[in-house]
Amino acid sequence: MDLGIAGKRALVCASSKGLGLGCAEALAEAGVELVMNARGAEALEAAAQDIRDRFGVAVTTVAADIVSEDGRAKVLEAAGAVDILVTNAGGPPPGMWSDWSREDFLGALDSNMLTPIALMSELMPKMIEAGWGRVVNITSQSVKAPIPVLGLSNAARTGLTGYVAGTARQVAEHGVIVNNLLPGIHDTDRALSLDTGVSKAQGIPMAQARANREASIPARRYGTRQEFGQMCAFMCSQHAGFMVGQNILLDGGATVATI
Repeated sequence: MDLGIAGKRALVCASSKGLGLGCAEALAEAGVELVMNARGAEALEAAAQDIRDRFGVAVTTVAADIVSEDGRAKVLEAAGAVDILVTNAGGPPPGMWSDWSREDFLGALDSNMLTPIALMSELMPKMIEAGWGRVVNITSQSVKAPIPVLGLSNAARTGLTGYVAGTARQVAEHGVIVNNLLPGIHDTDRALSLDTGVSKAQGIPMAQARANREASIPARRYGTRQEFGQMCAFMCSQHAGFMVGQNILLDGGATVATI
């Protein structure tokens, strides 16, 4: 399928690896120029060069912490006006309700709610002026069904979801389409971290921790960054113009819900 976005320009956050990289790869395959951001310069440049070599698109890299004001300003200056924004940031650590302080919640809100909002606030006016734009926020399946040990993520990402629900309907008339993409467990460093925690807590081998989690997913496997990226690219395409303020699950059926 021709996504109709060749020649567009996208900012993809946290895109040196994992789900962000999957999105960057899929957009590059569709002919989109990229601004890739991550904290680690070496991994970021390696990922960018691989994309340049495979897809022949222009890629600008900005090594910076997108959550910090200084880092975000650096990224936005390099990005300029973009047609597509993919927000993404690592999730806060798991734990129990009794573990978290006010500072822990503020950190989660900064990473998983306030940073995406700041990026949208800065970049959407330029999209509105151009009469076309796409925003995809990578959130989590936990906004549909909370994950008890991920209370920080549940809270922050649900806050972002509420913001998008209203905002998406305010900007759609200008051709700017905002949606959220909700991953379940994918084969990334995040899954490795969660499985490591289970392995240590339960005193079982890592392979068993992963097998147990896979058994809880109807698809009986973890997702891949490539299939996640392809869904993101479709949501950024010309064909997604009537999809407004939606929360698209990509979790192998793990979230048990009728609607």
